Parts: sequence; structure tokens; C-alpha cells
Amino acid sequence: MSTDTEAILSGVRTWAENNDVPVDSIEDAEIVVTLPGEKKLKTNVAISVFARTAHLQAFVIRHPDENSAAFNRWLLQKNLKPGPVAFAIDSLGDVYLRASVPREHLLDDLDGLLGAILATADSSFNELLQIGFLTGMKKEWAWRVGRGESTRNLAAFEKVLSGDDNEFLGTFGDADSEPPAVSAEAADRASEGAGQVGERAEEASDRRGEGTGEESEQPGGGAEEESVPGASRGSADGPSQGPRS
Repeated sequence: MSTDTEAILSGVRTWAENNDVPVDSIEDAEIVVTLPGEKKLKTNVAISVFARTAHLQAFVIRHPDENSAAFNRWLLQKNLKPGPVAFAIDSLGDVYLRASVPREHLLDDLDGLLGAILATADSSFNELLQIGFLTGMKKEWAWRVGRGESTRNLAAFEKVLSGDDNEFLGTFGDADSEPPAVSAEAADRASEGAGQVGERAEEASDRRGEGTGEESEQPGGGAEEESVPGASRGSADGPSQGPRS
């Protein structure tokens, strides 16, 4: 099998076309595929080809609004499990999934690697929301209930948000015309988790940027619209430019 970079990227495009997956070229040695999910409606995976290795990186979720220690502990515990992918965080605390293989093995392993990334991002999304963004979602739920508005965008979390543990229930009413500002991003994230995409989610998921990152500890392999504003990184020897959604 040819290991020429163009040939490798062409093989990725062929895989994407055969599986009806959107694909976009970012740089000469980087390509992005968009994988559809259920809890996390889409996961963008940046695939970068280097001299000896190929890296895959997918944005999962922004840094938590609260419970950072528990949030990061959860990620590290997941990394204890054997597997081809592992969680990583960048300098902002935003969460990614990463995998690396020798470049000559990328096309042979591509289907399994992308499947593992999608499964891990999708299965972890709602749990990370509840750990890191629960207060914002509680406020959003209480605001919607108080105004008689639909809670469909938070339906996946109804059991958590509708009970006595939601201290914000009864604190909002018709006079509160604007949703709680602190909960806007968390509500958008929750919207993704519930399988509903609001206008804010669609706008924020199109935003792109770049930044540097640092990985969380990875003692073995572990294990993503978001309506999250901010930079997006792809896969590289350190997080590089790439899609974030």
C-alpha cells in the first residue's frame, strides 16, 4: 500500500464517500470527516498525516462550567480502559479524543479508529454534561417551566432537572423574558445531548479558531452541536487547527 500523503488522504476520501460521510480538506496533510451520532449529533474528526505517524483528533466538549476536578477525574479514569483512543484536554480544559497510528497503517485501521472515536464521544457526552454543566441546565429548565415553554431541548435530562433537586424551580416566571445568561451555553450543549439543535447551537457549532493544548494523563488508551463557542483544534503532534463541533 502506498504511503504517499496524497494517496493516504485520497484513501480517506474514498472511505468517506463509501460510507456517505461528509469530508473536508483543511491543509495539504490534513482532512476532516464528520461522523453522525445520537447523543452528540455530530463529531468532527481531523486526520493529520506526518512523516511517520497519522493522528486523529475529535473535539468532544468545552471545558466545564463547574466541578472541574470531578470532570477531569472522570476523563482520566476512562483513560485507564484499554482501547485505541484516549481523552485529552487542551490549555483551556476543552476535551478531545485522540489516536495515533503509523501512517502506513492508517487506511487499514481507519474504520475501526473512527468507529471507536464516534462510540466514545457519543457515549460520554451526556454524562460529561451532567458533571460539568448541571447548574446551567437546571436554570434553563426552571426558566422554561416557569414561562410555560417547551423543555424538549432538555428532554434527555428530564429526570435530573425536573425533581426536587432543582433548586431553581419556581424562581422564574412570565416576567423573565430572557433565559438565564449563565445557562445559555450549557443549554445549547444540552440541546445537542437531547438530539435537538437550536439556533444558538447551529450558529456556535460553525465557529472555528485555533489554540495550543496539553493532554491529560493517559495511562493506557481510553475510552463529541455542541453548541459551543470557541476555538477548534484538529489532530497534530499537539492540538492544531481543526473543526470543533
